[in-house]
Amino acid sequence: MPEILEKIIKEKISADHLLYVSMKYTKTCDVIINLIKRWKIMLDYALDGLLEIAKKKKIIKKVPDAPKLKVDAIKDIFSKNPEVLNAIKEYEMFKLIDILKKTRENEFRKGVCLRVIYKNEETAINLDKLKEYSDILERFINFTKLYLTNK
Repeated sequence: MPEILEKIIKEKISADHLLYVSMKYTKTCDVIINLIKRWKIMLDYALDGLLEIAKKKKIIKKVPDAPKLKVDAIKDIFSKNPEVLNAIKEYEMFKLIDILKKTRENEFRKGVCLRVIYKNEETAINLDKLKEYSDILERFINFTKLYLTNK
């Protein structure tokens, strides 16, 4: 399982660079979108890893192929783990970032903001919101590392 952990960490390093370096200097909505896509890829790897271990522990018979079924399986298996459920909640929005209606505000300025309509609600994704996502994902990745290494 270490190779999946390596992939997760590689994506996390790229995402952190986008958040802490690229955002600092460019302040564009494209960087926000790329960061969210990077987080989505990182979460994909993590979910696959969690499901593989769940299968080895005989919690599930087989790892689902369909993304929706994977998310449902994760929600069932880790229903008592808030760090997983919080990350899944964000992941469901991250998956759709390309097709959601988006509005860009204050690009190239300190208050850069990407407004996204998700489930008929507007979410303002600004630097504070990105930090909030980052904290949620940090807790999730720490949980995942423990779960993947304590077979």
